[in-house]
Amino acid sequence: MAEPKEEFLDDIDQAVADELEPEMTEISDEAAEIDALRAERDAFQDKFMRALADAENTRKRAARERREAEDYGGSKLARDMLPVYDNLKRAVESVTDEQREASRALIEGIEITMRELLSVFAKHGMKVISPQIGDIFDPLEHEAMFEAPLPGTNAGEIIQVSTEGFMLHDRILRPAQVGVSSMPKQ
Repeated sequence: MAEPKEEFLDDIDQAVADELEPEMTEISDEAAEIDALRAERDAFQDKFMRALADAENTRKRAARERREAEDYGGSKLARDMLPVYDNLKRAVESVTDEQREASRALIEGIEITMRELLSVFAKHGMKVISPQIGDIFDPLEHEAMFEAPLPGTNAGEIIQVSTEGFMLHDRILRPAQVGVSSMPKQ
């Protein structure tokens, strides 16, 4: 059995505990409230960081889309202008020396118009894809219109250029249309 001194101390401890119980409850309530506020703060900070990252991603996406719109927004018009270039080129190439002498001013006007059109194309990022006979067929830049076995050539070599191609910045606007040798290796 406990000694009277110990009982007395136990009674004092119990009395102090009873007296401090409201304060301890208040402290534990405050600690719980502080913990809840910290958790809420952390949740808000997480939401803020996510919103900040989303805003940055949106800004980058908008900048990329703006650049693409600037670079490629006119691609439909550019594609529609290619037949004009093709017809001017065919007109210049079909002129004989005799016709050139008789209509020098007209032919020079057509050539100047074609050069100006190429200048406008270059100003807006368009480049001519002009393969030469004997070049190797590149499916990224060329469109094979036909294959034919042509003696003196190797398989995959360009044997005819039907139409020049065009690139708009780094994208194919129209591939060059070519004929390709299908000569088997001997």
